[in-house]
Amino acid sequence: MEETRVAVVTGSNKGIGLAIVKDLCSQFEGCVYLTARDEEKGLETVAALEEEGLSVRFHQLDIDDEESIAAFKTHLEETYGGLDVLVNNAAIAYKGSATEPFGEQAENTIRVNFFGTLAVCRSLFPLLRPHARVVTLSSFVGFLPRVNGDEPQAFSLREKLSSEELTEDELSDLMNQFVETAKDGTWTEAGWQSSAYSVSKVGVTALTRVQQRAFDEDPREDLIVNCCNPGAVVTDMSSQRGVFTAEQGAECPVYLALLPPDVEEPKGAFVWHDKQVVDWVKGPLPGPY
Repeated sequence: MEETRVAVVTGSNKGIGLAIVKDLCSQFEGCVYLTARDEEKGLETVAALEEEGLSVRFHQLDIDDEESIAAFKTHLEETYGGLDVLVNNAAIAYKGSATEPFGEQAENTIRVNFFGTLAVCRSLFPLLRPHARVVTLSSFVGFLPRVNGDEPQAFSLREKLSSEELTEDELSDLMNQFVETAKDGTWTEAGWQSSAYSVSKVGVTALTRVQQRAFDEDPREDLIVNCCNPGAVVTDMSSQRGVFTAEQGAECPVYLALLPPDVEEPKGAFVWHDKQVVDWVKGPLPGPY
């Protein structure tokens, strides 16, 4: 078993994920795992990084596949016995021009972005070593007031999502309820916004708060999870629209991944791309992105 610190970035063969991997290679003292659904594309990216002089390891990981997640967990457990940094970057987004029914978009987006992220966390969290850091990529559209469907239903949803007593199971139920209402056409009346991607990012941000409360009670010392808005980044996912480069988008997640031992904050926070902690419930937001 190798005695080395380990960092993992999901969905990292391109875009912000790849930029995060590059930064960690130069700043993280340990080995860095680039992961991707497509093994061939992942290995091609690793080969390109190695030509740049970067040392990267690869493992196939599809956060929408339980067997893939389990295989990766086994690999980490048997090779290293633990994990020190997990960056939850993998996600999908439908284009504005998408013609799929909203119910289908909602089902697929929530399944991958929320439940896939949750599945990775549930599988890999037992491997986290003391002082481990977890970062989940959210978005400016993951701001709680974005839940702005019909009132008073939207207010009720915001109250539930921001509750200090919210559990993973209750949050999962809320995400499933959104999918159900998206399928039957009543999502606005139920209080939800008309963006499946936005709901998924609200979901993972709420999940971050739930997870940090659990970490605070964990016998392992100094476990911290935060989520961040990397900004509007020019990537394939954004159809090359945005105001920041992938390298700029990586700055905040890498900062959170490398938080020093025993910091007081941020913990369980919604962090803006400029590293400001934002009040996720009330705001204000530092800017439009």
